[in-house]
This record gives sequence, C-alpha cells and structure tokens, in this order.
Amino acid sequence: MARLIKEKLPRVIFIENVKNLVGHDKGNTFKVIKETLNSYGYILKSMVLNASEYANIPQNRERIYIIGFRNNEDYSHFKSIEPIPLTKSIHDIIDLNEKVDDRYYYTKEKNDFYSELEKQITKKDTVYQWRRKYVRENKSNVCPTLTANMGTGGHNVPLILTKYGIRKLTPKECFLFQGFPKDFKLPKNMVQSHLYKQAGNSVVVR
Repeated sequence: MARLIKEKLPRVIFIENVKNLVGHDKGNTFKVIKETLNSYGYILKSMVLNASEYANIPQNRERIYIIGFRNNEDYSHFKSIEPIPLTKSIHDIIDLNEKVDDRYYYTKEKNDFYSELEKQITKKDTVYQWRRKYVRENKSNVCPTLTANMGTGGHNVPLILTKYGIRKLTPKECFLFQGFPKDFKLPKNMVQSHLYKQAGNSVVVR
C-alpha cells in the first residue's frame, strides 16, 4: 500500500484495520505506518471507532481508521466524527420467524455438542458464539465482531435461537450486520465459506 501511495500520491487516503494494529509490536508498527505516510507529505488523523457507537449498526466492531490529507485546507475542513445513538437492534437484521435453509440449523443428529447449545442458548434477543467447548453469550444485545475466519470451517459463525431452532447467521445476515443494504445481491455461485470470509473481511459500510 505504501508503494502505491508513494507512486500515485492521492489527494486523500483512507485506511482501516483491526484495533490491535495500534498496540502491535508495542506500538512500533503503527509508528512506522504514520512516519511513512508523513514522509510522503500526508497530515494524518487516526481514531478507533466502534460500529455500534458511530454507524448505528448493531455489531461490536472496533477498528482503527487512518485518514491522510496532502492538502492543509482539506485537513482543516475535516469534521470530527461524533457518536450517534444506536437505534437498530439485532431484530432489524434477523427475522426470527423466518425459516431458512436446513443447512444453517444445528441438530442433535448433526452435532454431537448440540445438548450444550440447547442448554445455554435460551434467549431470542441475543447472539451467541460456540467456542468449541462452551457457549459465549453476547450480553450487549449486539452481534459480536464478524471475522474472516468464519469462512475457515469450525463453528466461528455467530448463533441465534429462532422459533425453528438454533442456527448460525446466514451469509446475507452477516453482510447486513456490516451495513450492506437489504437489496444487496450476493453471487449465487460462490461457496458459503467464501461468502462468510468476505463478510468478515468487510468494512462496515455506514
């Protein structure tokens, strides 16, 4: 990315990454990024923002954002980003009364740990995660951070309790939790694991 920026010198750069980038290698990684961009003539603003606090998206997703300006006037016109109230809930994204494809449901026939899920997944206003040996309940009533490893198999996709049973989020629901519009069309010929991975890798649109 540094090579591209140095070659093209765009008027504004916008970079997003995981929150842990800030403290990686005791802060040295972030320091090198900033010094490199400064050396190309960019004035930087950086901030860690959570989608649930700044985008009205019910997902707990903290990310570092770096915005760089080559022009002092552009920099001076940039307005500080203010938090906005979270008015959307998981029910704006998930229809608990909708029956989805059977492949998304967990059953005692398919899953040897189903009895543990059934015992601990009891609320319909909560998104859960199966952590290989135990169930994690997200008590903030938002979706946990969606990650790219949702597409790597295992049980990384968040779980919900519906009137039809316990199931994982569909790829479409994952994209909705990233702020994509409801009429956004996913490619029909792409395997599910790739869709999950792309959803987890996305930036929250809003």
